[in-house]
Amino acid sequence: VWIFGYGSLVWRPGFEFTSRKVGFIRGYSRRFWQGDTFHRGSERMVRAGRPRRGAGGRGAACTWGVAYEVRGEQIAASLQYLNMREAVLGGYDTKLVKFHPQEKDGEEPILALVYIATPQNPSYLGPASEEDIAAQIIVSSGCAGHNIEYLLRLADFMRYFCPQAEDKHLFSIEEALISILPCLYYTEDSLEES
Repeated sequence: VWIFGYGSLVWRPGFEFTSRKVGFIRGYSRRFWQGDTFHRGSERMVRAGRPRRGAGGRGAACTWGVAYEVRGEQIAASLQYLNMREAVLGGYDTKLVKFHPQEKDGEEPILALVYIATPQNPSYLGPASEEDIAAQIIVSSGCAGHNIEYLLRLADFMRYFCPQAEDKHLFSIEEALISILPCLYYTEDSLEES
């Protein structure tokens, strides 16, 4: 079984796997439109959104991430873990999608499970400006860590493992967050200087 992850699963899968491949799925867009009151706080965190119109054609949306191959005893354990993490606690739907590995080597697309957030999810927050999302990320943390870590690790993954891919939404939020952070940090020295 292959499982595709596009958020924290790219750096912290939390389950045993046999192999992993970087690649993408078509027809979905990663958006920071999903609330999370458990893993990373009460505000926004990233999840792939709903399919865009015309998905699968030229210019269709792609979501980059990592597909993990699980075999034998790993299957039941990983699915049990992910169903709790993503479906029960996160409210995500499970879909079967075609995963396209980054390294072609004549490989056909691989069928993979993915957990997708939809507008029907009770934690769906919907669109907001990159600045508003960045401001919410700055003040959000939970049992899995701070949402700043989530954003920056995901941006680093995209930058280093998928340099050819564009994710304007992600990088615009990262840019907004970086521009806000210096405004929040000050010391007595900086107050005296001003």
